[in-house]
Amino acid sequence: MTAQTSARRGRFITLEGGEGAGKTTQIQRLAEALAAAGIEVMTTREPGGTPGADAVRALVVTGDGDRWDSVSEALLMYTARRDHVLRRIRPALEAGTWVICDRFSDSTMAYQGYARGLGRDWVERLDTLVLEGFKPDLSLFFDMPVEEGLKRAGARGGPDRFESLGLEFHETLRKAFLDIAGREPDRIAVIDALGTPETVTARLMDVVTQRFPEVAS
Repeated sequence: MTAQTSARRGRFITLEGGEGAGKTTQIQRLAEALAAAGIEVMTTREPGGTPGADAVRALVVTGDGDRWDSVSEALLMYTARRDHVLRRIRPALEAGTWVICDRFSDSTMAYQGYARGLGRDWVERLDTLVLEGFKPDLSLFFDMPVEEGLKRAGARGGPDRFESLGLEFHETLRKAFLDIAGREPDRIAVIDALGTPETVTARLMDVVTQRFPEVAS
C-alpha cells in the first residue's frame, strides 16, 4: 500500500490535535487556500470517509467511555482506516488530488498507544501490517491547553465518547501528541492553536507554503 511518488501524485496532509483544537475550521480554510492556488483538493475525516468506515465510526465515538478496551479501539480504527485509504485516499492521490484529512494514524498512536496504554511498539506494528508504510506527506498538530480545548468542544454540544474521558486523559493526550511530533519533525509541525481563526490560519499557511512551494505560487 506504500504511496508511490510521481509528478502528478497529490499530497496527503493530516490535521491532528486534542478535542476542541479548531481543526474543522482550519481544514476548510486550508482547502480554500489550495483551491485558490489552482490545486484540486478533497477533504475527509477519520474514523470515516467511506460507507464502511462511517459505520465503524458510529461504533467508536458513541457509547460509554469504557465501551471498548484499547485493543478493540485500535483494531476498529485501523479497520476503518484501511478501507478509507484503499477506497478513497489513495485513488485521489494517484489522480493528482491533494487530500486533507481530519485525523489519521497519529491520533491512534496518541489516543490508544499513549493515553490508553497500548504502547508505541504495538501501534507501530499494527500500522505497518495494515498500511504497509503509507504515511502523510505533512501532519499538523494543533496545540492548545487542555482546559481551553475541552471548553470549546463542550460549546459544540454534548460530549462524544472521547471528550467525556476526563481532564487527566486529555492532559496525557496532549503530551502524547507533542512527543509524537518531536520524534518526526520532518513530517509533523506543531501549530499554536490559540488566537483568532485568522491568526491560526496564518501560522498554518506559513508551514504549508514552506513545505510545498507550489502552494505559494
